[in-house]
Amino acid sequence: MSPAGCSHVSGFKVDNWKQNLRVIYQCFVWSGTAETRRRKAKSCICHMCGAHLSRLHSCLYCVYFGCFTKKHIHEHAKNKRHNLAIDLLYGGIYCFVCQDYIYDKDMEQIAKEEQRKPFDIALFPPKYSTWEPTKRELELLRHNPKRRKITTNCTIGLRGLINLGNTCFMNCIVQALTHTPLLRDFFLSDRHKCEMQSNSCLVCEMSQLFQEFYSGHRYPHIPFRLLHLVWTHARHLAGYEQQDAHEFLIAALDVLHRHCKGDDNGKKANNPNHCNCIIDQIFTGGLQSDVTCQVCHGVSTTIDPFWDISLDLPGSSTPFWPLSPGSDGSVVNGESHQSGSTTLTDCLRRFTRPEHLGSSAKIKCGGCHSYQESTKQLTMKKLPIVACFHLKRFEHSAKLRRKITTYVSFPLELDMTPFMASSKESRMNGQYQQPLDTLNNDNKYSLFAVVNHQGTLESGHYTSFIRQHKDQWFKCDDAIITKASIKDVLDSEGYLLFYHKQFLEYE
Repeated sequence: MSPAGCSHVSGFKVDNWKQNLRVIYQCFVWSGTAETRRRKAKSCICHMCGAHLSRLHSCLYCVYFGCFTKKHIHEHAKNKRHNLAIDLLYGGIYCFVCQDYIYDKDMEQIAKEEQRKPFDIALFPPKYSTWEPTKRELELLRHNPKRRKITTNCTIGLRGLINLGNTCFMNCIVQALTHTPLLRDFFLSDRHKCEMQSNSCLVCEMSQLFQEFYSGHRYPHIPFRLLHLVWTHARHLAGYEQQDAHEFLIAALDVLHRHCKGDDNGKKANNPNHCNCIIDQIFTGGLQSDVTCQVCHGVSTTIDPFWDISLDLPGSSTPFWPLSPGSDGSVVNGESHQSGSTTLTDCLRRFTRPEHLGSSAKIKCGGCHSYQESTKQLTMKKLPIVACFHLKRFEHSAKLRRKITTYVSFPLELDMTPFMASSKESRMNGQYQQPLDTLNNDNKYSLFAVVNHQGTLESGHYTSFIRQHKDQWFKCDDAIITKASIKDVLDSEGYLLFYHKQFLEYE
């Protein structure tokens, strides 16, 4: 073949030659899917001898497959004067006049594009294809040229809530939920399909609440319908007495979970262990409990779902195990350990440490078939997308009712890897040994909301900090919203801490 290339290609490049060439590559050369592989295996046989192998080539001018080894494709080219054919195994173009495989820039580009497509489909299945606007949506956009731009000073989504009489416990939880990213995306995309009466469905009311929050209105919203529905479906919260924000959060998630049964992903909600509603997708994790017999060392494991993790604090009547590395100034999980300070990591270490149950709480061992002393350890089997930590500041007992004001430092970013069930083998004497592989980000979280309680057990007030955009924080005090610094957030007492996973994957 001359340095200028094959001169016989120009006779092929007429009409729809590109589309015809693409079809051959798609259907018979680069077989990326099971369907195309079956089609190739069934269709690609020599039209003269019926052989599958023997270096099959396809004529580029007509539908004809022929053996290269037995020269059946050569005979076809000579009789029909079809000078070009494509190798069905490697995709090379052969010219029967030049008697050689040729190179053409345009043909090579088409070959590369079609070869890449099966890999793109494997990596990005059509199930998760990118969104494109419909014709109707494009028409609406053309008729409404005004756009609401998201800037660093944007306040969309920020809205105060009127206190309807000791309802600050509700307002602070609503602020946290309305700034939960995936929950916001669900409600703003109108994904809820109600099978109840809309005036009694809490999910419908939350959907309306999200619309109100992101409408751009600046005046405070009055959540009277939400309060009425909470009273209706969670009667223990009815009345104008001050309630516990944590108790309200759990009650609200429970009612939302029950009312999501009409949604496509909530059809299995009748089985609480297999519900896939939006609440369970975001907030539900799996807590693993391992009970180990002290005699035969047999382990009994159970996994229970959870929406939040309640953590004991120093100063409570429950003995607290000081697990902080000490006053050496070391940093764990981004938390600075000062002398005598307690961190969120300390609380999680205590929560996941092995606990000896004692002789008064013997459990029947499946291995010994008798009641034996045992140890119990809790770890995280499955992490939720949103992890909510409840710091147990309110202590209620037969002799004592008080609030624990112990300061607990918490980080902006949290790595839950040390508290996973898969990390148990890395523990030594209750201390987690950091693995060499620090590139795993699957268990890392970012703080996005903090609920605080000021005052005493009898007389107090709830406020919240919420994160807007990446690093802008605001304090929500019922109807009043003010800008806050990160220091304000991290210095706060902390009652409920909301963390969101940094990285999400398709299941």
